[in-house]
Amino acid sequence: MTRTKQNKMAKQKTKKTKMKEIKKKVVAEASKECKDKDCPIHGNLKLRGRTFKGKVVSKNEKRLAIEFERMVYFKKYERYGRTKTKIHARLPKCKYHEVEIGDTVRIKECRPLSKIIHFAFLEKIKSGEKKK
Repeated sequence: MTRTKQNKMAKQKTKKTKMKEIKKKVVAEASKECKDKDCPIHGNLKLRGRTFKGKVVSKNEKRLAIEFERMVYFKKYERYGRTKTKIHARLPKCKYHEVEIGDTVRIKECRPLSKIIHFAFLEKIKSGEKKK
């Protein structure tokens, strides 16, 4: 095996172990029991695929929307530009009071739960600035 393949395999293993550690931490912190079947902690919802970190821009009873910036290449101008991406995620009932607008959260991909929801809330990373 070449050195680059070994490095890639090592990075993949560290990502998987890091996500397992986050999942264990989230489950340990979850003290409340909820009867939500689409809760990744207490229910049967399996998380797999991509993970995103972003700022909460709106919050509803069962869903939240996060927004984050990414760099996109514009071929016509041969330059990169910033674009904002908005993603909707499932918010379990047991975590509803924990998250506020402006907080930084991590979400992870799951099966499609509705027309626009394909992600589930995983953990709160940082509290947002409180308005006076």
